Amino acid sequence: MNFKGKTIWIIGASSGIGKALSVDFARQKARLILSSRNVDELETVKGMCLNFTDDCSVIPLDLEDNSDYTPLVAEVINRYNIIDYLIVNGGISQRSLVHETPLKIDRRLMEVNYFGNIAITKAVLPKMIRQKSGHIVVVSSIVGKFGFPLRSAYSASKHALHGFYETLRAEHKNDNIKVTIAIPGRVRTNISYNALKKDGSRHQQSLV
Repeated sequence: MNFKGKTIWIIGASSGIGKALSVDFARQKARLILSSRNVDELETVKGMCLNFTDDCSVIPLDLEDNSDYTPLVAEVINRYNIIDYLIVNGGISQRSLVHETPLKIDRRLMEVNYFGNIAITKAVLPKMIRQKSGHIVVVSSIVGKFGFPLRSAYSASKHALHGFYETLRAEHKNDNIKVTIAIPGRVRTNISYNALKKDGSRHQQSLV
């Protein structure tokens, strides 16, 4: 596929898969909008991207604070006029047993991984409907297809994404809007390190 000149908004662009995608799209001369809540890391990624593309901007976005993303979408549209791709990649993982995990941890995982992701999608969707084009990519996980120990709420949040985005694809097939659910397996990123334990603290171990 040719991404030169395409406007691509990447949620969760400050690290891991989102960071790698940002640099790769920059190499292909895409116009990039980078979002996450870690502004310092976003600026670092932006600097990397500007080695390859002339058009890369940072818009801070917190998936846990998801009540209204309309102003952020308006900011993107005002600058770029079109959103060709929305890549929804942000989230947090988990490392705790079901019977030891307080409900507040389950709620937080759902708030970020499910509600945050669908909230930004719902905010962008009207623009894609009006422009009669667009491609939404949500990054799920293999645990969105199968349950896995120590990841009950994380797995549930990813299963929920599958139901939502499969429905979205069916509802907008006649609007020239494509929906892709990416299902990576184990990846060497900081998602394991930042996974929530039963007390809400970080797991602080990689690939475990």
